[in-house]
Order: sequence, then C-alpha cells, then structure tokens
Amino acid sequence: MLGRSASGPPADPPRGVWHAGPVHVVIMGCGRVGSSLAETLDRLDHTVAVIDQDAASFRRLSKDFRGRTVQGVGFDREVLLEAGIEQAAAFAAVSSGDNSNILAARVARETFGIENVAARIYDQRRAAIYQRLGIPTVATVRWTTDQMLRRLLPQGAQPEWLDASGSVRLAEVHVDPGWIGQRLTRVESVTPAHVAFVTRLGEGVLPKPDMLLQEGDLLHVLVPEGRLDEVQSVLDQPPAKGDDD
Repeated sequence: MLGRSASGPPADPPRGVWHAGPVHVVIMGCGRVGSSLAETLDRLDHTVAVIDQDAASFRRLSKDFRGRTVQGVGFDREVLLEAGIEQAAAFAAVSSGDNSNILAARVARETFGIENVAARIYDQRRAAIYQRLGIPTVATVRWTTDQMLRRLLPQGAQPEWLDASGSVRLAEVHVDPGWIGQRLTRVESVTPAHVAFVTRLGEGVLPKPDMLLQEGDLLHVLVPEGRLDEVQSVLDQPPAKGDDD
C-alpha cells in the first residue's frame, strides 16, 4: 500500500491504477479553488504538492496542511519535477488563466504520462475544444470541489439520492476508460442500472438513444437499492468483447 512520507510523495504509483491507499496529487494554482482542493485531498490522506508563482498565495493553506508548496510556473518541467510529478497519479490545473491551465494539463498528460488530469476553465465555450484534446475540464461557474475530485480520483460509486421507499438509488458511478465510445444503452444491457443523465462539460445532459459515452463524462444511474456494488464492479472493467447493446 502506498503511504504518506514526511520526505515526499509515495513512490511511483502505476499510471492510471488506483489503490485503496493514498496517492500523490500535484495542483497548479493556490487561489480559492486550489487551496480548497489541496486541503480536501490532504484531509483524505493523499500527499499533495501545490504550485504557484506567488509565494504569498500559500497563506491560503491552513497551518495544518501537510503538503509541499513549490513557487514557480506550473508548466515548467523543473518546477513540476520539484513538485513530484514523476510520482503523481493526478494533476489539477486551477490557476486564474485558461491558457496556463490547459498548457500545464497537456504537459502533465503528454510529457509525464499522468492519466488523471483536470483543468479549470473560465471560458466555457472553449471547454469543448480542450475536452477533445483529452483534458477533462471544469467550468468555473459550475465548479465544486467534488467535481474536480471526481476527475482526479475516479474511484467507486457516489450515492446521490434514495427514493422515499428506499427501493431506488441515484448514484454517480466510475466508468473504466474502455467504455468511452460505447452507447449508454450498453451500460443498461449488462447491468441492472438505468442511465438517468450524464454530466458533460459541466452541464447535465439527458441520454438519447444513440448517445455515446465521451471522455470526461460523469455517469449518473438509477439502481435498485442493494445492487450498486454489482453495477460498479461491472463498470470498473472494460466491456466484454462480443456483448451486444
């Protein structure tokens, strides 16, 4: 199991593979969003490194914050190395500039091979462009810590609602990357779940008959109470070859 070390992040977690124990996360930007995200991850016992050009911004972090702070430009290779990017399992770009965020996110993804990358975007019209580059985005007006965390730590189901009778549960489920490009109806054909809606580019979208799952989508399903673990176990794996919609 990966553990917290006083001298730095956990050693070399496999790319794209999540363990029950802590992982290392690098965050670019220590404004309101970045500091909140860093504090949340730290409380969850992950190791965290926060990058910002302005050393004064680190004052937003509480005195109990156990992570590392690195002053510098978040897309600079040497700065990222100092932040432990080579050991990181996730990278968040949440500075105040769209261009800086997307550049840093692409460096993390393309240069260092980080699979779980997310960028905060102010201009929602540009979010679709970045999404096609393979960088999940969170638009500022829709931003919550939970949304960013789900992109950085995409593990397990998150119950959201239970009907009054206790029979049906609404939950957000993690989907293996192998499901990208598959019809949502395929999810329904191999699980007892019904797709309620998809969060795409920060917007809730109702499913259509031929709708395909895209990279960065968050999938929300209705499941009979007591069967959520069954649904999650199926979606945690790529779809079996030969399964039909």
